[in-house]
Amino acid sequence: MRIEINKSLIPYYFNIQLGGKVFTLNVDYNQTHDLFTVGLADVDGVLCAAEPVVYGVPMFEVMRDRRFPDVVITPRDDSGTTTAVTHDNLGRTVFLTVEARHE
Repeated sequence: MRIEINKSLIPYYFNIQLGGKVFTLNVDYNQTHDLFTVGLADVDGVLCAAEPVVYGVPMFEVMRDRRFPDVVITPRDDSGTTTAVTHDNLGRTVFLTVEARHE
């Protein structure tokens, strides 16, 4: 599964089901540093205010606990031609890919 980011709406938030629970993702962009961030919240409040979207690095793993989605979200390019997330390639070749957690 891929999480589609609509860059024309940034900053914005939307609800999404991940690992059987509904979460709110808050998407923002820092033009100066060409950096996307994604916040994560559940019904009880904010779990992470602004996680940087870094190519190949699973998101929301540093502070992970039982409240976080039971999935792995990784920004990546399935063709393997990209090594960074930029405004130009997010949603074109780089996608937030959601996979089941294998622990």
